[in-house]
Amino acid sequence: MHHSGHGMDGMNMDLPPFTLGRGLAFGGDAFFLVGCVLALALYGWAVVRLRRRGDAWPAGRVVAWALGVLTVAVSMCTKLNDYGMVMFSVHMVQHMIVSMLSPILLLLGAPVTLALRALPAAGRGRKGPRELLVALLHSRYMRVITHPAFTIPLFIASLYALYFSPLFDFLMQSRAGHIAMMVHFLAVGLVFFWPIMGVDPGPHRPGHIMRILELFAGMPFHAFFGIALMMASEPMVTTFLHPPASLGIEALGDQQAAGGIAWAFSEIPSVVVLIALVFQWYKSEERVSQRADRAADRNGDKELADYNAYLASLHARGR
Repeated sequence: MHHSGHGMDGMNMDLPPFTLGRGLAFGGDAFFLVGCVLALALYGWAVVRLRRRGDAWPAGRVVAWALGVLTVAVSMCTKLNDYGMVMFSVHMVQHMIVSMLSPILLLLGAPVTLALRALPAAGRGRKGPRELLVALLHSRYMRVITHPAFTIPLFIASLYALYFSPLFDFLMQSRAGHIAMMVHFLAVGLVFFWPIMGVDPGPHRPGHIMRILELFAGMPFHAFFGIALMMASEPMVTTFLHPPASLGIEALGDQQAAGGIAWAFSEIPSVVVLIALVFQWYKSEERVSQRADRAADRNGDKELADYNAYLASLHARGR
């Protein structure tokens, strides 16, 4: 990537002061900062509640949830967020983390299961938070938004429809638009990976093979999106057309880097999820065989008891 020439510096003179002035003055996004703190606090409260009751909650899930929240915080509440407003490559790092890494970690934390176990039941005939959550999980709305026929096209559309249309530039003009876009990425990642990870109860419980197929259905589109950005002969979005001169980058080179990031990143979650899936599969097979063994043991014991009873009856008769 070569240093931009004097023409670029000239252009930057009339850039809105927001990009360099106000933008870099505040590293984080208050909205995400509050969200992350709340997410950790509520999860912590629920775990403590279970422990006090004497119920166990796996430490691995706590670690996964904390890491998930941390990845969102690093993307949205640090200097990375400021550079993401003026550099396509950094924005793409944020997008990939928030839509593909954070959701996987958060889902491995099993927040729905934790909420169902920690929230008190409201009592007969009444509706509390727990009852509302159960109703939502069983709702038709949930069935639709977690169905692969919805999640896979949504996952793909939030790449192509956003970046290859004027929508992206429109959203990037304001903080609110940027926040809305990032929340959308996180939400899409969560509904896409939720049925695939299968840690929490949900409307769709596909088998392990189906989950692996669902996972791979979206990935080629993701890789192709990255390649399209890398191959483009001109900048695709106007937001990053004139990077600040101080960064010494050029828009097209930065866009190619963004494409490379999108392409490479689509492989990482696939591998993580695949490992998690194979592990879950192994565990569930193990449980099934243990159940079978236990049943066989019980049958064996019963047969032995029957045989002893039969011998005893013969013995009695012989007397």
